[in-house]
Amino acid sequence: MKAFRLDELEAERAANDGAYLQFLRERNMSVGLYALDAGSVDPQQPHAQDEVYLVVSGRAAITVGTETQSVARGSVVYVPAGVTHKFHHISEDLRVMVVFSPPES
Repeated sequence: MKAFRLDELEAERAANDGAYLQFLRERNMSVGLYALDAGSVDPQQPHAQDEVYLVVSGRAAITVGTETQSVARGSVVYVPAGVTHKFHHISEDLRVMVVFSPPES
């Protein structure tokens, strides 16, 4: 078993001065913590993998393709591989668990 604590992952991510911390990588998936502060711009480009976002905290909107949805703690969003997507209108610091399948390159 591998087990993680969100507060420890957030501390590790912050200590490494990055918006993204991959903390689990297995044969069929990878999992990371993504952070965007209120008012920031999401620089992501489409990924070659399917992904699922679970919003851990914060508030924002996300646009996937041509659809836009408000997200907050507890929101789950699926993004198919290759589809343009961005978080925007980030009104509260956003922390998102990201699952990639297959693992992110």
